[in-house]
Amino acid sequence: MSTTISALGGTFTLPGTTVNLKRIGYGAMQLPGPHVWGPPRNKQAALAVLRETVKQGANHIDTAHFYGPQVANDLIREALSPYSKDLVIVTKIGYVRGDDGSWALDISKEGLTTAVHQNLTSLNVEALDTVNLRVGGPAGPSEGSIAEPLSTLVELQKMGLVRHIGLSNVTQDQYREASSIAKIVCIQNQYNLVHREDDAFIDVLAADGVAYVPFFPLGGFTPVQSSALSGVANAIGATTKQVALAWLLQRSPNILVIAGTSSVDHLRENFKAGDLVLQPEHLTILDSIATKTGAS
Repeated sequence: MSTTISALGGTFTLPGTTVNLKRIGYGAMQLPGPHVWGPPRNKQAALAVLRETVKQGANHIDTAHFYGPQVANDLIREALSPYSKDLVIVTKIGYVRGDDGSWALDISKEGLTTAVHQNLTSLNVEALDTVNLRVGGPAGPSEGSIAEPLSTLVELQKMGLVRHIGLSNVTQDQYREASSIAKIVCIQNQYNLVHREDDAFIDVLAADGVAYVPFFPLGGFTPVQSSALSGVANAIGATTKQVALAWLLQRSPNILVIAGTSSVDHLRENFKAGDLVLQPEHLTILDSIATKTGAS
């Protein structure tokens, strides 16, 4: 693992690889229609966001075939294929969508294998850069062994269909178990200013040189709102979203942010978070938000 200070929040090298990711990337979850279902409200705007992501210098896009389903991947392919050599597309497997838009866990061997092939086809690649095994439930990680589904992903990696393996929605114990089975390069769990259950986990991963990629970095479907956050934003002349993202970047050098949006203007706004340097007094105020909400 290594970190350097440069544009878009610096860079992070995934452990045991030569994959250098800008610490600010883009999450494609907001590209499909409402509730991550169906086509986007404005397809040309969605394509423009993806092209602007690359134009701004970001080289890390997070997606999943079950976003849409398939909609996000199709848009990524249309906007960016053939892909630049340094672009890393990280996808997830482990969930499927019902005809009514519902989400269902599917970590069976058949389900995971199908999901990898679906991602290969919809993204139009011969191998997936990084695949996160998504387990647990909608409320967070669930205890228990993940060795069986992980072994399926390892088999697909040995076949050359997957280059690197990550985990999503997991506990620290599951990460340790997985690390004894495969090389884990990243963890993707829920984490933000008010949802800080993974504080100790992040420190463990930082020591191991493993990337931590928060999903819902701005609070997800219920954006983080706080008078303390607004106060810091006003004091430094930034938006609350920029401050929340900058806080993540300064929280630990192994954190990569993938804030999503369907607006080019909001994308540019988010990317400017990499230019912010929060002072100790700002960090003290922001750290207090989780204590007040009982999240830490």
